[in-house]
Amino acid sequence: MSQRVLSAEIAEHPGEPVRLAGWVHRRRVLARVTFLIVRDRAGLAQVVVPAGVPVPPEESVVEVTGTVVANAAAPGGHEVAYGAIEVISPAEAPPVELFRPALEAGLPALLDHAAVSLRHPARRAVFAAGAAAVAAFRGTLDGLGFTEIFTPKIVGSATESGANVFTLDYFGRKAYLAQSPQFYKQTMVGVFERVYEAGPVFRAEPHDTSRHLAAHTSLDAELGFIRDHRDVMAVLTRCVRAMVEAAGLGAVRMPDEIPVVHFTEALRLAGADPDEPDLAPEHERALGVWAAREHGSDLLYVEGYPMSKRPFYTHPQPSDPRWSNSFDLLFRGMELVTGGQRRHVYADYVAALGGDTAGLAGYLEAFRHGMPPHGGFAIGLERFLARLSGAANVRETTLFPRDLHRLAP
Repeated sequence: MSQRVLSAEIAEHPGEPVRLAGWVHRRRVLARVTFLIVRDRAGLAQVVVPAGVPVPPEESVVEVTGTVVANAAAPGGHEVAYGAIEVISPAEAPPVELFRPALEAGLPALLDHAAVSLRHPARRAVFAAGAAAVAAFRGTLDGLGFTEIFTPKIVGSATESGANVFTLDYFGRKAYLAQSPQFYKQTMVGVFERVYEAGPVFRAEPHDTSRHLAAHTSLDAELGFIRDHRDVMAVLTRCVRAMVEAAGLGAVRMPDEIPVVHFTEALRLAGADPDEPDLAPEHERALGVWAAREHGSDLLYVEGYPMSKRPFYTHPQPSDPRWSNSFDLLFRGMELVTGGQRRHVYADYVAALGGDTAGLAGYLEAFRHGMPPHGGFAIGLERFLARLSGAANVRETTLFPRDLHRLAP
């Protein structure tokens, strides 16, 4: 009786005394009996309590002892016949009704009361799927000879531009929250050849939309000795396939070969002006419809974005330097991943920067001392979960979102 049994394990102990510990998920009080549903990390267990025995309110933390009996109507086909209940921590009435199959509160209320609303099984399932997806990301890259790295999140220069960065006072000097680990992961290609990181990144996004956040989790990878950006896409495809399978949030149409279109062709397919410098959200949605219809695919690669819209470290397309050896991966009509081949020759960096290398000496040192052709990508975890789960707003798949208005909880 000293060993705690999880809800998912009670079927393994028919006729035996067990001890459950968890939260009171629901109380169903009938004339002769009370059904007490206890929730723990493994799921739900039903406890049958005789009438007249006081049962604590929902979300109280309890320890229940009793005997396991078979009942086809109970979760998992077994329930616990009451022996005793100990209240470990009493609870006030929760701000949302967690026992209902779906949370009926609006998104602002769910976010305001995230400490409680995240306990709902449906909410928990999304973030459990996220954990499984990150494990699959790591496992895939570990199997391909990558080394995990951990880079600073306070940096001395903006990674991509001076816009949309959070500045802070660093002991009297100006510093920034990292927009990405881009400079560091490129540097580490010169150490390990293949590296990855899963960590937070920060963007001072002034956009109040369903797809933008001020902080999110980025799954980054960088690999050396590539031929071009297509080698990067091959690794990304393996990662995404493994992440989708591990998350288990539903079927994704992902053919063996994800379709690829050049940026110029993407503009034509989306019905956009051929002089557009980038894809707008409506263009991405149109391309998602086209990929699903013509290729039976929920994913689509768009390669060859204009060099004018890509960061200075992006490698140009050798056959036409107006375009880049970069790509986006669209997932159900929304950009999920940006990646590509990087410049690797020091003189090319100096030329791309117009000779102004101020503030980038530490980054450029790696290229002064020899770097192989390399490239990489970054997956936004929260956006991946939103597209995978069908969530309308990326805040639904972010534990504690930070955006233009929200700094709590």
